[in-house]
Amino acid sequence: MTDQQRAHWHDGALWFVRQKRDRVAHALPEWERLRALAAQIKAHTLADLPRYLEEFERNATALGAVVHWARDAKEHNEIVHCILKANQVQKVVKSKSMLTEECHLNPYLESQGIEVVDTDLGEWIVQLRGESPSHIVLPAIHIKKEEVSDTFHEHIGTPKGNADPTFLARAARHELRQRFMNAQAGITGVNFAIAETGGIVVCTNEGNADLGVSLPRLHIACMGLEKLIPRLVDLAVFTRLLARSATGQPITTYTSHFHGPQTAGQLHIVLVDNGRTDIRANPVYQESLQCIRCGACMNTCPVYRRSGGHSYSNTVPGPIGSVLAPAANPRQNYSLPYACTLCGSCTDVCPVKIPLHHQLLAWRGELAERKLIPLSKRLSMKLARYVFGNPWLYRFCGKAARLSLRILPRWLTHHRLNVWARQRDLPEAPQHSFRELYQIRSIEASKAKSPASAPIEKGN
Repeated sequence: MTDQQRAHWHDGALWFVRQKRDRVAHALPEWERLRALAAQIKAHTLADLPRYLEEFERNATALGAVVHWARDAKEHNEIVHCILKANQVQKVVKSKSMLTEECHLNPYLESQGIEVVDTDLGEWIVQLRGESPSHIVLPAIHIKKEEVSDTFHEHIGTPKGNADPTFLARAARHELRQRFMNAQAGITGVNFAIAETGGIVVCTNEGNADLGVSLPRLHIACMGLEKLIPRLVDLAVFTRLLARSATGQPITTYTSHFHGPQTAGQLHIVLVDNGRTDIRANPVYQESLQCIRCGACMNTCPVYRRSGGHSYSNTVPGPIGSVLAPAANPRQNYSLPYACTLCGSCTDVCPVKIPLHHQLLAWRGELAERKLIPLSKRLSMKLARYVFGNPWLYRFCGKAARLSLRILPRWLTHHRLNVWARQRDLPEAPQHSFRELYQIRSIEASKAKSPASAPIEKGN
């Protein structure tokens, strides 16, 4: 990465969130019991998913909601557009929803002549910039306040150069309030859907989802099949885990329950498969559907923290995205499971105990077995295996590489034919290998401890 300053800044910002998560987790003696219980609830729901989905549809319909079923992203977008068209809607406000990002709903509705405004502050910033979110929970974490100031100056006419966060937040609030007042429909995601009651729960920190579905009479809620939980009493387990894992808060500022439409209004709930039943049918990756989209795996991942979400070229970045993306399109996303050190930190912090690094390792084997890894990578890995399997060759190649990197010109490694080096810089080559340093320091330590080196004390 050429922008070292931004890499370190992004790394530090997310590690700060990870540390907050650790503090609130350690403050709960029952934290590990909550994680285990949440994993059990999710596993139980997935095991009997068809029955719970039917129960949810039955109870939601009894409350006055209209439940729709979508096989894939295309069908989801068409259903949403059909509802908006039937109600002659031209202006929509939308709260943060990774499902609608996954389905590319915004560009689809815009192509149909419908104005869509993301009302989560981070989502709105990236929308103005023509970018995609770089994080599940913190969509604009990759953008500095000075860049937000420039974006607001360009799009809403704020004074140039004023990067005060309070000023920028007030400017955004003033602009978005006009959009809320003019909206004809509100679209939200769903954090949890409860089969027992037919209700849905939306968690936000800004209250934008509440405002977006309170002023218009039409509320469309879009959810993946995996958002279901069996009973209302189960919800307390997940609300105690979600915010603590995501941002280090005890609970989200707004945890809003919707049971049927508002008076004289409409509530449409769109249940989306889009490959989820295929993942559910695979025992190796089924647990990835337990994800509650807290983003904790991203905040701890040493690769993601430095590279950022856009480097993954996938709607859901980070460890969980690297598991889900190959399931959706293995040929296109073959490289993502390899963007991992297999350190296991993502598994350690996951609030629903998804074995993420084990699943990433499983994907590597499966993708290689299906011959989806490019020939150049397969050959280089075979060569590496041969080198690593021969100690004398490994030592010789290491010494040759260190010497070459010190004396050879940079253009030999960084040129247009070397795709790997286009966005990467090699570190400065050390003078010694780890083995040599270990031997040198061991000798120095033994000399320091030897009796000969100790000072001679004079007798009395």
